[in-house]
Amino acid sequence: MTYRLSTLTVSVLMLLGGWQVHAQGLRLPGGVAPSAEAATVRNEGQAKADFIVAVVHSEPITLHDVRLEAQRLVNFLTEQKREIPDPRILANEALENLIVQKAQLFVAIDTGIKVDDFELGEAEQSVAAQNQVSLAELHKRLQSEGQRPSDFRARLREQILVQRLREREVESRVRVTDRDVEQFLNEQQLAMEAGDYELNLAQIVATVPETASAAQIEALQARAQRAQTRAKNGEDFTALVKEFSDSADATTGGLLGLRATARYPELFVQATKNLKVGDVSDLVRTPAGFHVLKVVEKLRPGMPPMAVTQSKARHILLIPNATLSEADARAKLLEFKKLVVSKKDDFATLAKENSKDGSAANGGDLGWASPGMFVPEFEEVLNRLAPGEVSDPLLSRFGVHLIQLMERRQATLTPEQQREAIRAQLRDKKVRETYATWIQELRRRAYVEIREAPL
Repeated sequence: MTYRLSTLTVSVLMLLGGWQVHAQGLRLPGGVAPSAEAATVRNEGQAKADFIVAVVHSEPITLHDVRLEAQRLVNFLTEQKREIPDPRILANEALENLIVQKAQLFVAIDTGIKVDDFELGEAEQSVAAQNQVSLAELHKRLQSEGQRPSDFRARLREQILVQRLREREVESRVRVTDRDVEQFLNEQQLAMEAGDYELNLAQIVATVPETASAAQIEALQARAQRAQTRAKNGEDFTALVKEFSDSADATTGGLLGLRATARYPELFVQATKNLKVGDVSDLVRTPAGFHVLKVVEKLRPGMPPMAVTQSKARHILLIPNATLSEADARAKLLEFKKLVVSKKDDFATLAKENSKDGSAANGGDLGWASPGMFVPEFEEVLNRLAPGEVSDPLLSRFGVHLIQLMERRQATLTPEQQREAIRAQLRDKKVRETYATWIQELRRRAYVEIREAPL
């Protein structure tokens, strides 16, 4: 009989398979934050008599292991806002996760994949940096959660081994050709022609009061026409929104948001139906006034975004060393923040005088950046800032930073960037499909002896 893993098991293995983590709270390998419940499960499991419930290629899985994995599943499902199944089903899913993890680990070791101590140390430092703590603080928190640092390192090593196996057996074999991209684009075009797409528009609106006279209406139309002419001539639409628009969305560049065409006024849909991304419409007259519309995105559901939110930021970087501890770097940057917030000093000046990277000469200016250009621990903090706001000091793999967000803007991807976004999306889909097939076959071939029910 062909053995098939559940969708939950495959999705959890995909999402929990790597050791890279996020910076919001302490995140351990496996992608879940430790909790009081996890510590309780661990302590209870140690207190009770443990026993082997399964063996995979001579490697045992204990009841204690299943309980810990079940708690990780609970945390994962809670984070995903998904329903937590019956305890018996949960225990079986946890056991299956462990069986497949052991099977992957066996193949990784058997085929000569290795992780040396230096690489493991680098990975451990990366986990600490992404969680905004020092390595000593990471170990302290692990111990407070009932986990020994040596156990943490062992699990980290295993997950790196499995990740490298997955890269070799799955990711390195997946290819997305130009023909794949063209076929996808052709399918999108057919969907567009059928009216099955989503739309994101930006607008400039000259509001016409109900009591407006003919002369006032004519003046407002002329104002909107000037804005439309300048927009069609290539002037920055966001700047034109600030100069001409009466709408409350002027502060966000006039963006109306990505949504199905059915949720837009029919007049807007018809006015932009034959326009490409980046094109500007003729004037649209509605009861509210005169509108100039720019097509920001036009895509079928499932298509990668054709516009991204870019951030312009600057930072001050201090690098801890023998004469500057991490704590001292944080304290120094906190003092800089107080000076900037109180307007007693200028961020750019402080960056020029103190920052230890190449941006110092430009006052710490990092230029316009699209999502994914910075390391995760830096980008997560940046994304939470409002324009003009200064962050608290944060630790990254490069040192300790102080960030100030200067501006945000919507930017349309170039045709080349759009194709690369499509290629990345198609590749991710292929990787998931290939991984699911590969993991099913790996599970089928594994020697597994079930000795006891997990509950």
